[in-house]
Amino acid sequence: MKHTRNHMEDILSRGISGFHQYVLEDPVHISYASENLCAMAGVTEAELLSESEDRYLSLVHPADQDRYLQFIQELKAGEGTLSLEYRLVKKDGTLLYVKDTAVSRRREDGVLVGNSVLADVTEMKNENDNLRFLSETVPCGFLRYTCEKQPKVTYINEQMKKILRIPEAKEGELDYLELYRDNIFLMVPMEERSRLARYLDRVYKAGAPLAGEITLLRCDGTRAYIFGWVTRCVNEQGVEEFQTACMDVTERHQARKAHEAKRYLKALTEVYDKVFAYNLSDSTVTCLYSNNSPMFRWMENIPMQMEEATEKWITGTVVEEEREAVRAYFRAFQQRKLYQADQKPTQITYRAKSSSGQVKTYRGIFLKTDEAMSFYCCRCVSDSEEADALRSENLSLRENIQELMTRFSEGVAAFEVADQCVTPLYASDNVCEFFGFTREEWVSLMNRRTPLREFVARGTASYEKVEELLQNGEAEFTYYDLGREMERRVRAICSPRNPGASPRYVMLYNIEATEAGGGEKAPAAPTVSIRTFGYFDVFVGEKPIAFRNKKSKELFALLVDRRGGYVTSEEAISFLWEEEPVNSVTLARYRKVALRLKNILEEYGISEVVEAVDGKRRIVPEKVKCDLYDYLSGREEYAQLFKGSYLANYSWGENTLAQLTGTMLY
Repeated sequence: MKHTRNHMEDILSRGISGFHQYVLEDPVHISYASENLCAMAGVTEAELLSESEDRYLSLVHPADQDRYLQFIQELKAGEGTLSLEYRLVKKDGTLLYVKDTAVSRRREDGVLVGNSVLADVTEMKNENDNLRFLSETVPCGFLRYTCEKQPKVTYINEQMKKILRIPEAKEGELDYLELYRDNIFLMVPMEERSRLARYLDRVYKAGAPLAGEITLLRCDGTRAYIFGWVTRCVNEQGVEEFQTACMDVTERHQARKAHEAKRYLKALTEVYDKVFAYNLSDSTVTCLYSNNSPMFRWMENIPMQMEEATEKWITGTVVEEEREAVRAYFRAFQQRKLYQADQKPTQITYRAKSSSGQVKTYRGIFLKTDEAMSFYCCRCVSDSEEADALRSENLSLRENIQELMTRFSEGVAAFEVADQCVTPLYASDNVCEFFGFTREEWVSLMNRRTPLREFVARGTASYEKVEELLQNGEAEFTYYDLGREMERRVRAICSPRNPGASPRYVMLYNIEATEAGGGEKAPAAPTVSIRTFGYFDVFVGEKPIAFRNKKSKELFALLVDRRGGYVTSEEAISFLWEEEPVNSVTLARYRKVALRLKNILEEYGISEVVEAVDGKRRIVPEKVKCDLYDYLSGREEYAQLFKGSYLANYSWGENTLAQLTGTMLY
């Protein structure tokens, strides 16, 4: 029996990690300290045992002592089991992370004691701290999100928040982080979302990590360009999820775009007298090239306020009778109405004063480089030159490129050929693949001359076909557009062979949209039908829109009721929340509703039916079919549409209902 007791004491002293016993009567003190605890803390048993004080407290890290004392107080409250993690400071000064699990009970003599066991969790804590340090300090964003069709974010680190410029949520303001948590696609521009969906589908099916670049929308309205990896894995709960690690390559992307724009600008200056950069994201215009015109030379490369500078130029130079037409042209551009799908960019011809004070004819055109930036290019056109161009079937290099620019689309490239060597000048997305190069390889080629045969060998076109282009000045090719996943036709135009050392310029562009019957036709815009008589509903084709938010649906109904008139934030709030005043809280709530409406319209591919300008919104009547609008047109075939019920969902529709009822009675 004595042997068994000694054996048990040996187990408590040496076999159980950090075992010690408290007497939980005032003054609290340790009555037993195991050899294992003493070795763990680097102290002797005598240094811990005392009947008048808790000497163990001196080992607890000063920052954790209050929590430890609270732990002891809870143990003193009665019998039970408690756990606490805290730090011990060893005698040599090193830190030890421990998990203390204590069981309090009363002995036969009625004294409350606590038996405590320590688990050393230092290694685990250090590993977690290192991971947290890497996660929060290295310039990488980390995301974890579900594998659903509409993935939800389950974790986002601080670096990712910085990349997206997510502000701290304040009372009454929009919580961007919560919006992103519900749907990761809200981080991505509309034109990139289908590509991301296909990318995630590939990752899921392959079960292996994939890397690539994508564009993200920052909370301040700007765009970030990231390079990252996506992998599918199983989390701690046994649920499949995606994990992403990415780097912000915005600066590199912008530098690359600037380099390409410089090359592209060089090609434009071969055609145009003046080139201006119009940036819709910050509403500025910058003169990039003025052909040494004294009127514009002083302001080259100086960004100016777009509307003010444009109006000053129109008023100061364009002849009076043509100013309104020019204003309308630039206004259409600023409102993003100038570009039409499957049509060449619209040109404008006008008369204006030249630098010498003479009135001359000019022709201008906007060439779109991306969603935010476009180049406005113009040149002086003489009467004789224009007449010659109309009569000529074989255009010169200058006119060839001029005609090319009027047909500019997203599939354009330019490069120069000299001494059987090629130097790429510019290429828009997807065209690089036609030549067999990645975007990075193409950028590298722009800095050096490559032998023609070597350049052609990577692509789908034969060397003989390219030789034919150089010989005849024009040729057609076919390539597979990876971005659109379809086969496309392109035409190349080459400048004539000139004596001497001047290079020959070649430009390549898509021709499906510029020639009747060429290529695939763009799909027709979906038909948007709106029903207001009775209950309010919206249909895209035959499919009703499933609004996920009642207020966003009501906002859309309000815009329809206004029949194309703008609705301000204050007006909308007075209808959507009739009993509440306009303040920071309701304004933030309204912005969230408006954003949800924008997202649902984008999801159904009909975002163009609502127009937003400076916080005001309106329905674009010509882009929808609505029973109210048909009825009010007065046409006989629509006279029986109204049966006495209008927007039955919403009480504020009664004003319009009264007008309609009066019309029906009349």
